[in-house]
Amino acid sequence: MSVISYEERESDSPFIHTISTVRAERDGFAIIPADGHLYLYVRKQNGQTSFTVGGPITTAMSVPQVAGTEWLGVRLKLGLFMPNLPATKLVDTETMLPDASSKTFWLNGRSWQYPDYENVETFIDWLVRDEVLVHEPIVDAVLKDHPQDMSLRSLQRRFLRATGVTHSYVRQIQRAQQAVTLLQQGVSILDTVYEAGYFDQPHLTRSLKQLMGQTPAQIARTNSPMPLSF
Repeated sequence: MSVISYEERESDSPFIHTISTVRAERDGFAIIPADGHLYLYVRKQNGQTSFTVGGPITTAMSVPQVAGTEWLGVRLKLGLFMPNLPATKLVDTETMLPDASSKTFWLNGRSWQYPDYENVETFIDWLVRDEVLVHEPIVDAVLKDHPQDMSLRSLQRRFLRATGVTHSYVRQIQRAQQAVTLLQQGVSILDTVYEAGYFDQPHLTRSLKQLMGQTPAQIARTNSPMPLSF
């Protein structure tokens, strides 16, 4: 039995990549894969609610879980960031925001009501409207190889400011995620090496162990899909 149960859905919001609901079914450890996105969490544990901002994850982590804990997670689109919470300071960590009341928390000098599954997209719209969340278009342009009229140093600086990691590292994570998807679809390990653009099978194995926390063989033979985010 898995330590966590996990459901994920896509969103029509231009600011949200996916929305997930997670529950820890028992005490234990869960593998959290690497991911370059910014996350917002509403966590419910032991009758207490909290709001957390999570930064990009650069390597797979084994994270302890407490039975009964529940999360509502928002995986933001790449390029969205909080100017008052620099992404470079959130790499491989998270910041829990202070409570204002049992139903609200403090962010950017004002109190906000905890969002729920039904209104989370409206909540994100409010954060963007009030410029708590800001979009950096350079991120999309760089990842799509669109030429920009600025120096390479300026591109790198703006990309790092918005994501906390370099564009080359984001590409490594995306390639590993593509490899996981191929393996889960039944593509052979050798064909996955070719289709995902790895040098050879050892290169694929090293990458997936570091970024996804499992070997290609472990991913290929699992009975349930491996979450690509958390």
